[in-house]
Amino acid sequence: MFDFVPKLYYNKNGKYVVFTTKVGDDMDEFLNVIKSVPLFYGIEESDLSSLLACLSAKIKQYRPGEFIFSEGDKAELVGVVLSGNVQVVKNDFYGIRTIVASIHPGQLFGEAFACADVKTLPISAVSAELTHVMLINYRKIITTCSNTCLFHNQLIFNMLKIVANKNIVLSQKIEFLSKRTTKEKLMTYLLFEAKKQGSSFVTIPFNRQEMADYLCVDRSAMSNELSKLSREGKIEFHKNMFKLKDRN
Repeated sequence: MFDFVPKLYYNKNGKYVVFTTKVGDDMDEFLNVIKSVPLFYGIEESDLSSLLACLSAKIKQYRPGEFIFSEGDKAELVGVVLSGNVQVVKNDFYGIRTIVASIHPGQLFGEAFACADVKTLPISAVSAELTHVMLINYRKIITTCSNTCLFHNQLIFNMLKIVANKNIVLSQKIEFLSKRTTKEKLMTYLLFEAKKQGSSFVTIPFNRQEMADYLCVDRSAMSNELSKLSREGKIEFHKNMFKLKDRN
C-alpha cells in the first residue's frame, strides 16, 4: 500500500485543481472522477481545493487483493474509489466469502456503517485490482469546521442521498438472493444488468468465483446452470461478457 496526502494546486490557467503525491507524481487524471463523485455534487470546481483540504482527504494506492478496510476496524472512514475496483466482502464463521458489492470509480463505500455510528465494521473492503482510493473521516463530512465552510450542508445533503440510494441497491440484491434456484438467481441478475446497461450484451464486474460469491451460490453448480442456459439457447457467454437471447 502506498500512502500520500494530496497536495492541491491549480494548473497554469487557474481553472483545474491538480493533485500531486509527495514524490511529485501528477495526479491530475483523478480530477474528472472526483468531480463525478455524488458526495461532491453541488460543489463548485473552484472550491474543490479548499474542500479536500478541510476534509483532510488522503489518497492511497492498493495492490490487487490488499485490504482497505478489515472486519473489526473502526467504522470511521468513507472510501471513494478513484481508479480500479473495490469489493465489499463478508466472511462467515467457516470462512465462506460473500461479495456484498462491487465498487467502481466515483462510488463510495463504508459510508453506511460510519453514518449508522457502528463501532466496528462487520465487512471488509478489498482491492480487486490496482486501485486508488480517497479516504475521508466521516466526522469531517458532517461536522462544521472552525472556518465555517459553506459546503458542509451540501455534503450532508449529498450523503443522505447516497445512503438512501445504497439501500435501494441492496434491496435489489435481496431480490436476486430471494430466488429459490441458482438458475433463477442467475437470470434475475443478468436481466437486471441488461436493463441497467440498456443492452442485451452485458458485461459484469466479476469472474466466475466472484459471481458465485455475489449470488451466494456454489461455483460448480452455477457453472453447470450457465452451460444449461447456453444449450437451451437463452444466453451466450465468454468470461464476464454475456448475451441474452430473445425469448421464443
